Amino acid sequence: MRIIRIVLLAALVPALGASVAPVPAQAATARSVLVEYRRQGGFAGFDDRVVAYGNGCVRLSRRTGPVVNACLTGKEERGLRAALKALRLGRSERPPQGADFLRYTLAYKGHRATRYTLPKTWRPVVARLDAIMTKYWAPD
Repeated sequence: MRIIRIVLLAALVPALGASVAPVPAQAATARSVLVEYRRQGGFAGFDDRVVAYGNGCVRLSRRTGPVVNACLTGKEERGLRAALKALRLGRSERPPQGADFLRYTLAYKGHRATRYTLPKTWRPVVARLDAIMTKYWAPD
């Protein structure tokens, strides 16, 4: 039985590989993630997520409600990119003692860090992403 599975799998893999069309380079970069932001915790139980893509669009989600896809205005995109240029992620912070703390996570240029207090370079980025969440995410 095992040999039959192996033979079938070996025959199936090349057939599947040949039918998959290559993705154009432009399409791959258009949907590449520019920055990912998460805000979690607190008394209100936040679980907000913003994913901004290289093409100027965003995907927004909260603990409850729908996932929303939207595209930023040119001004919003330029402001976010300017704030990201000054961003220094640094190292993640250890969770503080106690409860009801907000946890902020940013992923940018292949690096990810989690903080409980916002460093100076994080504040403009987090403020812009929070404003984007407020403006574009609306429950059903």
